[in-house]
Amino acid sequence: MPMPRLRIRLSTVLAGAGLLVPGCANPGVGSAHDDPAAPVTLTFWHGWSTAGERKAIDDSVARFEKRHRNITVKVVPNVTDETMNQALRASGDDAPDVVSSFTTNNVGQYCSSGMWVDLDPFLKKTGVDKEKVFPRTFLDYTSYQGEQCALPLLADSYGLYYNKDAFKKAGITRPPHTMSELKRDAVKLTRRDRNGSYQQVGFMPGFRLYQNSPDRMFAQWGPAYFDRNGKSRLARDPASKEFFATARELTAAQGGYRPLEKFRTTFGDEMSAQNAFLTQKLAMHMDGEWRGLMLRRAKARFAWGTAPMPVPDDRADTYGRGYLTGTVAGIAHSSRHQNAAWELVKFLTVDTDQVVRFANAIHNVPSTHAALKSPRLDTDPTFRTFLDIARNPHSVALPPSVNGGQYVTALQDFSYRVEAGQVPDLDAGLRGLDAQIDSDNLQSEN
Repeated sequence: MPMPRLRIRLSTVLAGAGLLVPGCANPGVGSAHDDPAAPVTLTFWHGWSTAGERKAIDDSVARFEKRHRNITVKVVPNVTDETMNQALRASGDDAPDVVSSFTTNNVGQYCSSGMWVDLDPFLKKTGVDKEKVFPRTFLDYTSYQGEQCALPLLADSYGLYYNKDAFKKAGITRPPHTMSELKRDAVKLTRRDRNGSYQQVGFMPGFRLYQNSPDRMFAQWGPAYFDRNGKSRLARDPASKEFFATARELTAAQGGYRPLEKFRTTFGDEMSAQNAFLTQKLAMHMDGEWRGLMLRRAKARFAWGTAPMPVPDDRADTYGRGYLTGTVAGIAHSSRHQNAAWELVKFLTVDTDQVVRFANAIHNVPSTHAALKSPRLDTDPTFRTFLDIARNPHSVALPPSVNGGQYVTALQDFSYRVEAGQVPDLDAGLRGLDAQIDSDNLQSEN
């Protein structure tokens, strides 16, 4: 099954271990003077781990080697960001040439530390116009302060999965488009037994549920996390209060935080056959494009569909938007074969046929304009929902930061306290959150 992006807290661990501090790497040990046509063996580290994903990568590399007879690629799967960064800091003979990561939040650190090389010279040298190849949002999360140290290698978009059978039973004819419609439908879809215990919840907004990280729902408001000077501005953005007010309203309308949280503890593991949407304990659920493949493989016992997540009522014209993230690929600063490594990165990220075949193989969203329009893409309409979300000009990704995803972790922890009713003054709480994020960023810069 495709790998969801669940490693949000990893950047905090790495920063605390001194693995991602700007300036900690030695960008000068590699070389961009190699002949890409000379015989060479490259090492490619990636994080995919399941049999299907690994086969898709191996097939991709085989296609590359067939085109580049002089280059042999040694593929190392299931590599974590922590392992990769330790190797890049050491810069030994076993360090990789081509690297990839699921953690887009860390791109700011990859760029500012110099551990991943700037790809703009390679793009220019080989005539690749990145603005024409990649959607703007994808370029935003693969660069930092003007340095393009990574390129997108497939993407994820988040939307709404809904139980069509439950909708029909409740007399609902289409998925909700706005947050008020979401609340209305969630109440209609919530069912209890004779004792008042939940049998099914319409939509659970709890931030600890599966993919319900607050930044993903917050994307429907299109927030600006930082100002021009890099200072956190969540307290100054009216969308922040609107977002938390909406989450509170959704919770209250379906019974309150404590009953919903108690029900959540009865859910099975997200990636198991006991997933709460699969077992029909949830009638609607936010998730990524990979969930559809999992539902089909599990032979879900109900009809289901996909749609974009609802948007705030006063932003109804942005319906179709969503949260975007993805895998990123780059060249290790320590590689002595950077031109040959670029040929592999370029093939994996730019070549339309390769991007489409890889996207179909692991059921992820392709990451180039041409691939998104390709007639060879999976034609399943439930999957195409996520392609449309990726193409929507209002869709957003998290902005890069010098301390990676540490600001997202701070937002998560704050959100847990808000939903539990532990933040009586939301304005003051948001100001404190801004101060914490700014302090964390300052420490990373120093």
